[in-house]
Amino acid sequence: MKYTRLGNTGLKVSRLCLGTMTFGFKFRNIGAVGQDSADIMVKKAYESGINFFDTADMYSFGQSEEILGNALKKLDVPREKFVIATKVRSPLSDDAMQGSGDLNNAGLSRKHIIEGCNNSLKRLKTDYIDLYQVHGWDMSCGLEETLETLNDLVRQGKVLYTGVSNWTARHIMKALYLTKAKNFNNFVSLQAYYSLVARDLEQELLPLCNEEGLGVLPWSPLSGGFLTGKYTRQNPKPVGARRSEFNFPPVDPRGYDAIDVLAEISKNKNISIPQLSLAWLLAQKGVTSVIIGANKMSQLEDNLGSVNINLTDDEILKLSDVTMPKKLYPQWMVEWQNDRKSLNPDEF
Repeated sequence: MKYTRLGNTGLKVSRLCLGTMTFGFKFRNIGAVGQDSADIMVKKAYESGINFFDTADMYSFGQSEEILGNALKKLDVPREKFVIATKVRSPLSDDAMQGSGDLNNAGLSRKHIIEGCNNSLKRLKTDYIDLYQVHGWDMSCGLEETLETLNDLVRQGKVLYTGVSNWTARHIMKALYLTKAKNFNNFVSLQAYYSLVARDLEQELLPLCNEEGLGVLPWSPLSGGFLTGKYTRQNPKPVGARRSEFNFPPVDPRGYDAIDVLAEISKNKNISIPQLSLAWLLAQKGVTSVIIGANKMSQLEDNLGSVNINLTDDEILKLSDVTMPKKLYPQWMVEWQNDRKSLNPDEF
């Protein structure tokens, strides 16, 4: 396993993070891993060098946190060996998901964040959370209330670092400057959707994180199973595959072009398509740790092999070219104005 710092912090995390969205049985067709299987997966991940584990209170409405907490306890190693990340914001019951029931059982209000943190600590069986992430933007709550509450949790020692997930660049930048003005604890990471067939992040969010020193933690690096090798032009809807029931998250229209290139390079290197997809992501500037998830041990073992794959510059370029995102205004204007000699406006 390889390790790196989380953003500008001194916290060292493994370059692969075990995501636990599959733990539990109350999350669409994704939750499919019970306690016994989770124990084995967590043990395998830890013995392979992973020290970073990610979950969220909404995954199977708390089951994922509880199962992960149990699995880590069973390893019988000091708590300090782990970096545990979880999230707060999303509804925690079916009725709340439908907009009914307890109206305060979601969002980023002081009430929900504090109650959410306390409940996550209990389920995870720990005294503190290493990385506490807001799981999305809350249009119904003032940003200062959210940031002040997170700062209080850090001051109390319940949370060591805070992060953000699924926010826009403008909201992140607003938060970063507000925390400086108020002397609050700052966000250190962004968890966001990023893969070879989902590269919206490169337009604004990835440059922002690189400039401001936030660590990037890609979720769904295989795009909901699309980059596992099961999906091809000839078989776009494999029987029993996850996306056949829950076609999310979206993929680039050139997705099958990417799979063609992945198949060619993976065959030449004698590695799997998922391993190659993850290796490409690990090679991207600013990516700290890639969040892998599995519902079978064979999937986890295969993913673990990606961290030791070295890609040549030509291989990275060949993969990158096939889904290169079209630059949006004003990004292409910024680049053109700053490097007119080498950039041709016709490229845009």
